[in-house]
This record gives sequence, C-alpha cells and structure tokens, in this order.
Amino acid sequence: MPAQHETAGRPLRVLQSVRGPRPTTNPYVVQLVRGLGEHADVRGFSWPAALLWRYDVLHLHWPEVVVERRHPLRRLAAVLALHAVLLRCRLRRTAVVRTAHNVRPHEAPDPLTDGVLRACDRATTWWVRLNDTTPVPPDAPATTVPHGDYTAWFAGHPPARPVPGRLVTVGLLRPYKGVDELLAAFGAIDDPAASLVVAGRPVDATLAAQVRASAADDPRVVTDLRHVDDADLVRWTTSATLVVLPYRRMHNSGAALLALSLRRPVLVPGNPVTDALAAEVGPAWVQRFTGPLTADVLRAALAAAADLPARDGPDLRARDWTSGTATHLEVYRAAVARARGAVVVAPSRVTGAVR
Repeated sequence: MPAQHETAGRPLRVLQSVRGPRPTTNPYVVQLVRGLGEHADVRGFSWPAALLWRYDVLHLHWPEVVVERRHPLRRLAAVLALHAVLLRCRLRRTAVVRTAHNVRPHEAPDPLTDGVLRACDRATTWWVRLNDTTPVPPDAPATTVPHGDYTAWFAGHPPARPVPGRLVTVGLLRPYKGVDELLAAFGAIDDPAASLVVAGRPVDATLAAQVRASAADDPRVVTDLRHVDDADLVRWTTSATLVVLPYRRMHNSGAALLALSLRRPVLVPGNPVTDALAAEVGPAWVQRFTGPLTADVLRAALAAAADLPARDGPDLRARDWTSGTATHLEVYRAAVARARGAVVVAPSRVTGAVR
C-alpha cells in the first residue's frame, strides 16, 4: 500500500457518517466508500465506532440525517451524542472532513439540530465541495471534487426503450422538488400522446396524498410512490424522452447525474450551477427554464429532447470515480496534517486559507 495513504505505518482509518451500505443507501456514498476501501480502512457509521474507534478522519455527509429521529427524546440523545463525537475529535486531534452536498438542509432544522449543525461547521477541518460555487465558511480550506457519475453503478440493469412524449421525474419526493407544479403544468398539455411518470417515495403521507389526488383525474399520469429499486429506477428513467426535475431550489443534483448517466436529457431550473453543468456535458442534455414551470416550457423541452441524436451521449469525463477517489484521499491526508498541526500539502483545486 502506498506510503502516502498510511498513518504511522498503517492505512488511514476513515469513519463515514452514513450507515451501510443498505439497499436504500445513496449510491454516491456507496461508490465513494468502495473506491476509498482500496486504499484506506473505511467504515460506515455507528455510535460505538464514532465514540470508541480510533479513526483518523470523520467524514460528514448530511449531518442532519445522523441525528434525525421522530421522537424528540431520541433526537435529543442523538444530538448530544454527536456533540460528544465532535468533542472527542477535537481532543484527539481527529480530522473532520465535511462534504457540502447542499447549501442548506432540505427541510428547515429544529433548534437542536441547527445547533449541532453549527457545531459541525466549527469542527470541520476541511471542506469538500461538489462544485466551485458552494459556499463554505470564510477562509476555510475547501477542495472541489465533482459528483461522480452512475454509469458503472447501473450498468447491470437493461435500459427500457424511450417512450415518445414521456416525461419522468424520479427520486425521493420532497416538497421543495416541485412535483405539484410539474403535475399542474403537465395537466395543461392538451396531447393524449404525452405521459408523465412520478416515481419515488414521498417523505410523508401528506405529500403522497397530494400527488395521488393531482394524478387521479389524468389517465396519462403514472405514479410509483415507493422506494424504487435500481432495476425499476433504470426502467422508469430510460423510458423517458425527458427527465424533469422542477426543483424550487437546486444546487447539486444526484438525480440529474443519474439521468445523464443513463443517457437521458434533463430539464432543470436555470442557475449558475446548472448552467455550468450544461456547459460541461453539452447544453442539449441539460435544458434549463426560468420562472414558473408551464405547459409551454414542457412542450418546448420535449420537442428539443426528441431531436437528440440517439448515438450521442452527455460528456461525463469529469465525473470519473477514480480521480474523485484520489482527490478525496488527498483531502484526508491534508486534513489529518492540519488537525495535527503538521505541514499541509494542499490537494488539487483547493481554495481558502490553509493554516
């Protein structure tokens, strides 16, 4: 094993904040852990490991999920435990690496969760950003590692034949993702050949009922409101002429990368991040809209998607997992050195002060 991947003659020990892998574990994390596992001792999260294992790096993804509990007392216990983990990291000079997947949590955190999120910010030794525009605390060391693709992940599942005029939206359904607006806009399309698939598990019963009620009067709408396994995820996505992600807030989007990895064009809100994605992979593959999502927007986007040459695909060369894994290892080594007060060799694409 290369020496630069070792600490005191042994592999780096890295504790990820995500449990698993489980069938529902985000494939981004699973692919990252698999790549890192070839060079480091990487474990999924558990409280005994977080409080007792002698790890070199705590890698935080979505720390709000670590303390998410339905019962208030259980949430309080999880918050206190995470504070204890952060204190342990500070006392042991353990590096804390934080991937900033989003600008803010998808749902507004309660005061307890908000407090521990702020503690995580203060404890972070080094930030990983998925694009260069993600804000991090002033002067904090940060390295950009683009979100890897899903091409290899889904390679074992046969694609479906695209259905002309079919729109598809897939993934965990949350209020901010604008499925209600998509259903309303699609309902205004007067074309019996058009169709819409809404596939994914709603975060709560209220949202599920809203989606079912909106779809009930239109036989062109198909709903699959559950956790969709990989085979069905590929089947639904590749059946699309166009994948629509009408999020009210979009920063990084694994769903967009998923569709592009399966060679399906996407329609997303226009902003600097999606503009950069379009420039990277090809503007025909990332259509953008501004203002409200309307039937006219959907019609125009469907027509443009239907004209894409079947032989072409989006340019995903910058999303290679081999280089992404290597950069993560650089970040870990730099973060460990910084936490221990040693000389820091800055990883590639580093920003912010290193001190």
